[in-house]
Amino acid sequence: MIMSMSITNMSRCVSSLILCCLCSAAFADESRPSRAHYLANAGTVIEHGDSKIAFDPLFRNDFGTYDLVPAEIEAAFMAGTAPWDGIDAVFISHHHEDHFDPALILELLNTQKEIELYAPEQATDAIRAMITDPNDSVLNRVHGLAIDYGAPSIEIELGTIFIEAIGIPHAGWPSRHKQVDNIVFRVTLDDEATVMHFGDADPNDYHFAKNPDHWKKRHTHFAMPPFWFYFSDEGRQILDDRINATHTIGVHVPGKMPDDPESRPDELQGVDLFRRQGETRNITVTN
Repeated sequence: MIMSMSITNMSRCVSSLILCCLCSAAFADESRPSRAHYLANAGTVIEHGDSKIAFDPLFRNDFGTYDLVPAEIEAAFMAGTAPWDGIDAVFISHHHEDHFDPALILELLNTQKEIELYAPEQATDAIRAMITDPNDSVLNRVHGLAIDYGAPSIEIELGTIFIEAIGIPHAGWPSRHKQVDNIVFRVTLDDEATVMHFGDADPNDYHFAKNPDHWKKRHTHFAMPPFWFYFSDEGRQILDDRINATHTIGVHVPGKMPDDPESRPDELQGVDLFRRQGETRNITVTN
């Protein structure tokens, strides 16, 4: 009888422990969300726990092809209204008008004084040229990055955010946009969630193969390449084998791309794409 009661009590304890662990895990997932919010074109916001970052968020030129950030989302982003509140850092991949508007970014930095900006010097020079006071404190939060082609990545620590930046030429290289500095950012939040943003990177493995250790040394949970990477075997090989990522989602998608996946080009069948401004994706963070 005593043995029977002990086993029963032990069973109850084990069940309670399992339930407690499940509840704790559920609470942890709820309290530390990992989520990607889509703005437009290549603009995204990533949140994990208390950290939040943005890539190529503010621009005004769609070149008649790409989607713009809706006015109401742009206004909410500027004001820091949820879910666009509490942004720690903004990353600009390159100085093109469908990714970056210097006046809008400067307005954002003046409005939200906790944001740090990281961008190629071509972009930060455009912002600095608009600031007349050399003692303006915003200049301390504008960080220009100069990365030579083929050079190792630059590493930066911003509190609990770890930034790795490497130069990959703009798509069309070498005949087009050769002089445009494009940065692929890999950013890790709280030493847990790692995301990658390509800007307008050229889908030629010749560029990526120059720094093979960079791609191998850290696992990426969520990568955001431009949609054209899916249109070539080499681009797909970069995504599947080179960059060490769990999930990829295409960005920079033309506005005329059908919403119905079955109506898209064959190369985009079964491919996850950001299509509608304001949509989200959960990011699965695993080792």
